[in-house]
Amino acid sequence: MGKNGILETERLYMREMTQDDFPSLCKILQDEETMYAYEGAFTDSEAQEWLDRQLARYEKWGFALWAVMLKENEEMIGQCGLTMQPWKDEEVLEVGYLFERSYWHKGYATEAAKACKQYAFDVLKAEDVCSIIRDTNTASRNVAERNGMTVADTWTKHYRGVDMPHVRYVAYR
Repeated sequence: MGKNGILETERLYMREMTQDDFPSLCKILQDEETMYAYEGAFTDSEAQEWLDRQLARYEKWGFALWAVMLKENEEMIGQCGLTMQPWKDEEVLEVGYLFERSYWHKGYATEAAKACKQYAFDVLKAEDVCSIIRDTNTASRNVAERNGMTVADTWTKHYRGVDMPHVRYVAYR
């Protein structure tokens, strides 16, 4: 595995992001189509806040969204990992994923998400793990289903001035 490798799959490895990953992260977070579920692309400062939040989560929890690296060329193609997220009146452990658009529809998100779910059960000893997905995000919902998750409940989040219905998919140990 590469430097600071956390997880490895057949085609990918995941590692903690660093400030050096900012340009690769911006390819994801600043693409309008990729970020449609977030109501549009991020500015430079919003992308930096996103990265800073992951770095703080590594310190606090020992996990967060990790850089997803393609083994064949060491390129960062996305991010996937585990975060604590607010859901209704509790905090839940979530598998999250967001990939550069040119790497969509190749199975990378499912491959990475499955590894993160297993990490949650094997390393963190979690009883359950979820993915919280905007109801209109069919591709991400399909990844959750391929990751063995089923719909548990729904909730409307308010983000960037918009009410966004979300679906919570859950897998149990």
